[in-house]
Amino acid sequence: MAQNTFDQIDQHILSELQKDGRITNVELAGRVGLTAPPCLRRVRTLEEDGVIEGYHAQLNPLRLGYTITVFAMVSLKSQAEADLRAFEDHVARLAPVRECHMLNGEIDFILKIVARDLQEFQEFLTTSLTTAPHVAGVKTSLTIRTSKNMPGVPVGPD
Repeated sequence: MAQNTFDQIDQHILSELQKDGRITNVELAGRVGLTAPPCLRRVRTLEEDGVIEGYHAQLNPLRLGYTITVFAMVSLKSQAEADLRAFEDHVARLAPVRECHMLNGEIDFILKIVARDLQEFQEFLTTSLTTAPHVAGVKTSLTIRTSKNMPGVPVGPD
């Protein structure tokens, strides 16, 4: 896929929307130096081009009772494409798994998992993850604290 080039206004729009997806078009236009109609056209174009994939609320996991965040490094018995897909399909159905990334190297996947407590995580690990298709081993690390959690990607001169 070819990388698109964006002018400074598009970059500024993307940066502002990434900071606050609920910003009104009028406020966004003011921040990026446009009037509302051309700003809205640019946003719609960025949406239609698939640059903006959606808008999401950032939830506080602690307020919702999720006190544990774990990173699990998963090794599979086989790296055949069908086996990789089977694992990915399984993980896609597991709500506690918030991210799944295939890696290069001795670990095949890294997963970000949330749980309400250690007991809930332990049950998830033994009933849903270690029993997943083609899993050879799982190593886990519990998060002690998060010092940075920036969704999205760096955009523009920010």
